[in-house]
Amino acid sequence: MINTVYSKETISDEIHTKWAGKTVHFAKETDSTNEWCKRMSKEGAEHGTLAVTEFQSAGKGRLGRRWTAPEGSSVMMSILLRPEFEPQYASMLTLVMGLSVAQAVKELDVEVSIKWPNDVVVSRKKICGILTEMGLENGKTREVIIGIGINVNLEEIQDDLKDKATSLYLETGKKYDRNRVIGLIMKKFEKNYEKFVKTCDLSLMLDDYNAMLANRSQPVRILDKLNPYEGIAIGIDREGELLVKVADGAIRKVCSGEVSVRGLYSYV
Repeated sequence: MINTVYSKETISDEIHTKWAGKTVHFAKETDSTNEWCKRMSKEGAEHGTLAVTEFQSAGKGRLGRRWTAPEGSSVMMSILLRPEFEPQYASMLTLVMGLSVAQAVKELDVEVSIKWPNDVVVSRKKICGILTEMGLENGKTREVIIGIGINVNLEEIQDDLKDKATSLYLETGKKYDRNRVIGLIMKKFEKNYEKFVKTCDLSLMLDDYNAMLANRSQPVRILDKLNPYEGIAIGIDREGELLVKVADGAIRKVCSGEVSVRGLYSYV
């Protein structure tokens, strides 16, 4: 029997970590878990604090898109981090979280991969969105907040997203305990984050990430406004840039903040 109850206690019971998600805050509804974490950060909340909700009135994804989901269907959460490294490294944490979510889903016996940089995909469709935001103070990182939205038990996808998005339920026919999903993600993220802070890059996760990269050895189209081009994706480097081999044999580096990548024949 899948546990459908969702509360601070049920979530905490599934988290077995040193610091990631050790403090859980749960609300039936909030504006957005990222905004909630920003408020908690101002109040002095500790590194690893996790905010989880069932409904977001102002949830947002990339490019300001709204993020909403029916009750019981999704995981919507944000983790508050207090990094000691320099601000320029923070953007790589989006890839660290993407890898962590993919590894957690894999532990649920679901075939999963990552569409660079951080879209977690099942059956070549996206199940997870990640939004990373950083707060600065006197040129130093005050906090990094990573918001994660995962389609877990969602039973239908809106028509305009059906070619790009899916849920674990739609792909496997199984319902999942969202408390366990959160616990697995926190376990994987804590391990990966600790690797990251040793080097301030992805060098200790390169093999794990590239092994799950859906675009690897695939033809891709780089959607650069000024100079779009095509090539074969090779993998990522330690900075999280996508390495693409173009027709003349040269290797180009693609930075995730600047352009989008699409598969030549599909979303992935």
